[in-house]
Amino acid sequence: MEIIRFAELRSEPWRNGGGVTRELASHPKAASAQDGAWDWRVSIADVTKAGHFSAFPGMERVLTVVEGELLLLTVDGAEHPLEKYRPFRFSGDAAAHGALPTGDIRDLNVITRAGSFKGFTSIIELSKKRAHPVFGGQLAVLLQGQATVSPGAANAAGSGAAASAEDGAEGEAAAAPAEPEALNRYDAVVGSDTRSPEVLGRGFLAVVSIDRVEG
Repeated sequence: MEIIRFAELRSEPWRNGGGVTRELASHPKAASAQDGAWDWRVSIADVTKAGHFSAFPGMERVLTVVEGELLLLTVDGAEHPLEKYRPFRFSGDAAAHGALPTGDIRDLNVITRAGSFKGFTSIIELSKKRAHPVFGGQLAVLLQGQATVSPGAANAAGSGAAASAEDGAEGEAAAAPAEPEALNRYDAVVGSDTRSPEVLGRGFLAVVSIDRVEG
C-alpha cells in the first residue's frame, strides 16, 4: 500500500511563474513540474493572484477547486465560474486566465496527453460504515475530514501468488491484518488491482482515474 504524503512534496513554480504546484504523481516521472516530459500528471496548485494559466499544448486538463469558493476561469474568451468540488475539463492548448473574486483558491489538476490517456476526477463523500476501494489506475486524495486507509483483501486477479504463499505455509497462523493508517489533508492513496486499498472515514475524497486510450 502506497501513500503519498502531501506535507513531504516539494513546491515548484508554474511554467509562467503565476503560482506554485505540488506534484502528486506523473508518468513517466519528470525531472521537474516544468519540463512537461510526462504523459499524465496529477498535482495540487495554489492560486493567490489573478493571471494566465500555463499552456500545455497537446494535453487535456481537468481542474477542480478543492479549497476556497470560486475560480473565475476564462478559456478562449468564454467565462466559466468554477465552484468548489466541481471538476471542469478543457484543452491544454487553450488560452486560460483565472480571476479570484472570493479570494485565494487551491485546485487539483489532472493533465493527460490527448489521444494517449484520458483523465477523470470524481468527488465522493466518505462513509464510516462502508470503505471506498481504490483500484489500479486511480489516485484517491483526501480533500476534507478525517480518514484512514487499510490494505484490502487480495482480489481474484491477483490472488494466485497469495494463494501459493498460503499453501506453502499450511498450518501456520494467518498473518495479522495491517493496522489502518491515518490520512492527513491532501494525502493521496495509490490504487491497486491486486489488493485495493480501502479508505474509511468522514469527509470528501477526490478519486482521480487515468485511463489509457486504446487504438
